[in-house]
Parts: sequence; C-alpha cells; structure tokens
Amino acid sequence: MDFEAAARRGVQRLKKGPVAVAGRYDQQAGRVMIELDSGLEIAFRPQHAQGLYFPAIDADLYLPALLEGFLRSNAWMAARMGQVGGRATTQAKQAAARANGRLGGRPRKKVTS
Repeated sequence: MDFEAAARRGVQRLKKGPVAVAGRYDQQAGRVMIELDSGLEIAFRPQHAQGLYFPAIDADLYLPALLEGFLRSNAWMAARMGQVGGRATTQAKQAAARANGRLGGRPRKKVTS
C-alpha cells in the first residue's frame, strides 16, 4: 500500500516540474552538469550547492531543492555572502580588528538561563 502511494506521488511530482535526464561532472570546468528534459542544462560548482551529497557516488540530488538553493533560499544565500564577506580584507576591517584587540578582543557571549 505504501509503495503504491509513493509511486502515485512520484508520478505527480514528475508532472509538476523539470526532470533531470542526465548528469555528469565536468572535471576540466570543475562543475556538475545537469541536463533537464526541457533541453536546459544547469552547471554549478559542487561547493555552491546546498545539501549536495555524493558518498561513493550514491548521489542524492533533489532537483527542486537544488534549484531553490540557487534561486530562492535567502538564508542559504545570506550564509554564502557572509562567507565571502568574511574573507574580505580591507584597511577598515584590519583597523577595526586592531582596535578591538587593544580593547581585549571580542567580548564573551553572555550565557542566559
């Protein structure tokens, strides 16, 4: 019974959106390439994908979630932007770090119970 219900849900999902028909890793470009049934091909760097899983190529990719991660997930995009911004080195950032260090460094977080 559960198998039949899952199969029906799968058929309905396939009707709702694009379906991946092929996927590969382009080593020269360093990108995962996914071809959709519409003819559109999506390429991305693996480290930029939210929730990507490839252990011993028992690959798990859920295409709607993958696309959402790239196109609409504000929290994920904000985290990526924070990573990029955190690596930036500017004179203002260096001066602020030195001033903070002279004051004893970053304040400890207060623990509330």
